[in-house]
Amino acid sequence: MLPSLPRISSWLWTAAFVFFLLAACGKTDPEQESDEDTPVVTTPYSLALPSKFPQSVTVPADNPLTEEGVKLGRFLFYETKLSRDNTMSCGSCHQQRKAFTDGRARALGVDGQEHPRGAMSLANVLWETSLNWDGAVATLEQQARIPIENPVELHQSLTDGVAKLQQTDLYPPLFRQAFGSKVITEENVLKALAQFERTLISANSRFDKYNNGDRTALNQTELQGLNLFNTHPIAVSLPGANCFHCHGAPLFTARDFFNNGLDATFTDLGRGGVTKQSYDNGKFKAPSLRNIALTAPYMHDGRFQTLEQVLDHYSDHVQLASPNIDPNLLDATNSAFSNQLVLTTTQKKQLIAFLNTLTDSTFIQDARFSDPFKP
Repeated sequence: MLPSLPRISSWLWTAAFVFFLLAACGKTDPEQESDEDTPVVTTPYSLALPSKFPQSVTVPADNPLTEEGVKLGRFLFYETKLSRDNTMSCGSCHQQRKAFTDGRARALGVDGQEHPRGAMSLANVLWETSLNWDGAVATLEQQARIPIENPVELHQSLTDGVAKLQQTDLYPPLFRQAFGSKVITEENVLKALAQFERTLISANSRFDKYNNGDRTALNQTELQGLNLFNTHPIAVSLPGANCFHCHGAPLFTARDFFNNGLDATFTDLGRGGVTKQSYDNGKFKAPSLRNIALTAPYMHDGRFQTLEQVLDHYSDHVQLASPNIDPNLLDATNSAFSNQLVLTTTQKKQLIAFLNTLTDSTFIQDARFSDPFKP
């Protein structure tokens, strides 16, 4: 016997309802599906290299510059949650108005402890092949972890920093846009910071205008300083300041390590502390002189407060018997009666006038590099 029509209808409705419930249970939340299944398309960051700068730069294949990554890196650079007590960020020791230094002889961490060395400028780190005063790390990705976890800097494990970022409303979407997932990882924090730092290019000083063809950009005193800067002196016959060996244009750093005769004995081995080679003892990275008027105090330990003091050192107080002293300091003098460089008062003024032309006022005001948490 065939079932009655009402019973057939009831059975069909029951089956349809069960099917609907099963289908509904199998559905993925749209937001979750977007996070896990929808590919993220990032936008390549257009990085314009200054025409007079080296055109060969190294960007890791697994961390290409993207608009989204650089934006995220900028937020992280100024994010105080990466410090133990939420009071300091990378930007605390690398302030834009000071060409990404901090104006201190030695950097000061969250616990009030001094770092043994001063904060180096981050301008043009894209061209650096080794980082820090001693070259202990090779990439910005590696370097970014060090100040976060160093007890005398931000003093927090990156693991704890990531956990704090994950709990915010701000960062999961930014990481999703930059790296395809709202799940924040230590690796991606470091990658984003490195991306932002690679965009910190300074190349618009008055010297650059002169170097690019504007012969009115420098006055006579500044040009005399430039000439001294680029000249290895010959006693009596050829005046020079001998700066270019370690600080040549256009980057104004040789990107290498030198003993510039600060000390006869070393309390800080510098490069030698990394390589464990005695011939590297007392050598430190030659910092770029770009924006040098903004980055006092000077030397790895901030011992000189002014450019005048720096020039006094090179003129008359180089420790010529210092182990591993750079050879270019040994045969450079303007005097027939001294082994020191011996600069005149006028020459020092000319050199300082030139060094002031290396200030890039657009760099220190560029909104792309500013603190996004401030209006």
